[in-house]
Amino acid sequence: MKKNNFKVIVLFASVLLLFSSCASIKKMKKNADQIKWEVTPEVLEAHAGQVKVAVEGQIPEKYFVKKATITVTPVVKYEGGEKAYPEIKLQGESVTANNAVITFTEGGNFKVEGALPYEEAMKMSELEVRIVAQKGASALDFEPIKIADGVIATSELVNKSGMAVVGIQKEENTSGKYDPAIDPFQRVVPDEFMADIHYLINSSHLRGEELKSDDVKAFNEYAQDANANDRKELKALEVSAYASPDGELDWNEKLSKKRETSAAEYLNKELKKAGIEANVKTKYTAEDWEGFQKLMEKSSIQDKELILRVLAMYTDPEVREKEIRNLSQAFSAVADEILPELRRAKFMANIDLIGKTDEELLAAAQNDPKSLNQAELIYAAELTDDLAKKEAFYNAFSKQFENDWRGFNNLGMVQVMKGEFDAAAKNFEKADQLDNNNPIIQNNLGVIALKAGDVNKAKELFSAASGVGKQVDYNMGIVSITRAEYDKAVKYFGDCNKPNAALAKILAGDNNGALKSLDACTAECAMIDYLKAVVGARTAKESLMIESLTSAIKKEPAMKAAAKTDLEFAKYFESPSFKAIVE
Repeated sequence: MKKNNFKVIVLFASVLLLFSSCASIKKMKKNADQIKWEVTPEVLEAHAGQVKVAVEGQIPEKYFVKKATITVTPVVKYEGGEKAYPEIKLQGESVTANNAVITFTEGGNFKVEGALPYEEAMKMSELEVRIVAQKGASALDFEPIKIADGVIATSELVNKSGMAVVGIQKEENTSGKYDPAIDPFQRVVPDEFMADIHYLINSSHLRGEELKSDDVKAFNEYAQDANANDRKELKALEVSAYASPDGELDWNEKLSKKRETSAAEYLNKELKKAGIEANVKTKYTAEDWEGFQKLMEKSSIQDKELILRVLAMYTDPEVREKEIRNLSQAFSAVADEILPELRRAKFMANIDLIGKTDEELLAAAQNDPKSLNQAELIYAAELTDDLAKKEAFYNAFSKQFENDWRGFNNLGMVQVMKGEFDAAAKNFEKADQLDNNNPIIQNNLGVIALKAGDVNKAKELFSAASGVGKQVDYNMGIVSITRAEYDKAVKYFGDCNKPNAALAKILAGDNNGALKSLDACTAECAMIDYLKAVVGARTAKESLMIESLTSAIKKEPAMKAAAKTDLEFAKYFESPSFKAIVE
């Protein structure tokens, strides 16, 4: 009998203890409104695709039960779901665990921080804290406490469509002469043709075999064709006569003058016979040391370097000749190989090659693209704003010049403009295979990576394209916005007045600068008006906000739903003017 009584007493004591534990944490629940909360930012914001928050709690004195433990979890709650930030556990001073301690007599502070991936549904959401208290075997859920609204997602308005770069010049042209397979299109291309007539030593007589040479015949035909062809304009004809730098200077001067006369008489006679009216300029050079040096540099004559050193050391022609003659064996080779080539008169014709008109180029690109060279086809494509025509022209280019990276690159650029990023990616990859590490192609591959959301890869590719042009800076500006580096984005955009540039200024806190950029933007774009509305809301200019938002929704009705839940306009949600726009 006594044993049974003992069991009853123990059971009663346990129930009493449990009731006592439960009662103490019930009091904590009842007084939960005494906890003060501070949230940074006050309204949640999305930056770099993350919603970061810092929640600080201040627990008053004589609140926290000595043997209790509470778990605090900030939670973003939105229609269709919720996401929790990291939790924090707090314990009373009599709990033997390893959590932050809050004393009964003094209370205490705590802080929990975290980040969540942004989802569009979070635009209309609430941040609440959920608290679970525990003492011994008892546990109690507090009522959720709303501490903030969220999420301002203005940074997500960035347009991630970067700017691709067109390939105009294939590579650096070091030839010094225009090449349509490499260089950009030129309407007028300078051209020239030269021919030499050689004389015997100490003679100014024109020999028949020289006048019948292929070189002279080709020159005459070139001048006649330039005169007759509407696509060519004969600009200048010139005769330059020379004597070789051996013998006395006075004699060489007279000799080169005679050669000038004989050559000019011949050319004028031929021009008259062909019916070409042209003013022939003439000149003579007594001793052709410049020609001598060029021929020596190309030769394989023994003591060649020694002779070139003599030319560098001495400027007096008599000293030069004397020093070279002292090299008897070398001078013999010079007399046989070099000097005869310098006893000459040079004919030069300068003409302008006149290219096709814009109209002719467009017609040819559309009807007969095979009749155009690389420079002409690229230029024709740049003449039109019709994306379908551009695409057709670059398709023709890539088939006609299949080993030229510019065709595939430029075709991909047009597809980016059309929003066809998958097709563009394939063409940029083909271009990259033809010319690996080309900075233009690297930029364009970066555009694809950026659109796909691979910001790190995009940044790497844009960095490899540094110096290509303002397009790369613009693309780096987009990268900077997505990384929440707003001041850096503003610098990259520079004087650009596109919506992304204005967005960067808004996010960097420069509302006036953003408004100037938006006012300077001439494109008919709903986003321009929407961002103006954001500036209006942020600067308490309600008329600007209402007018701009009305215009944005008129251009793009889908923006009505976006504005209705955009916390940028939260303080106007109950305004009749605002409701009239979005409802």
